[in-house]
Amino acid sequence: MNHAFRLLKEKKCKLISLGKGKYYREDGQLTLDVGPFTAALEFASDQNAMVCGKPDPLFFQAGLMSLGLTAEEVVMVGDDIVSDVGGAQKANIRGVLVRTGKFTAQDENHPVVKPDLIVDNLKQLVDVILQQ
Repeated sequence: MNHAFRLLKEKKCKLISLGKGKYYREDGQLTLDVGPFTAALEFASDQNAMVCGKPDPLFFQAGLMSLGLTAEEVVMVGDDIVSDVGGAQKANIRGVLVRTGKFTAQDENHPVVKPDLIVDNLKQLVDVILQQ
């Protein structure tokens, strides 16, 4: 981390991040994602990172372009209220929050991001889709 900081400050390198996720669940335990490290480097180097992944809307728009689909034809399903659901919605893609993985009950009442749908698992989402 210090090596990256020194490059940013002394060599005037640009800070590029693959995302801003806070954490994820691995082997049943929460693990820091890239976001906290990016935030620390942004703060220490006095620069904003260029984000090349979630939750940046350009990430989702690039996916739409590569698939040849419109936002209306796509639904993002994820367990991260901000990076998955919020990022998708900023790109005008519907966002479905699934109560698995890193989901917590507080996600259902997020102060900013309001999922288009909340489901317990992917099977429940398939059932909802098939009923329409």
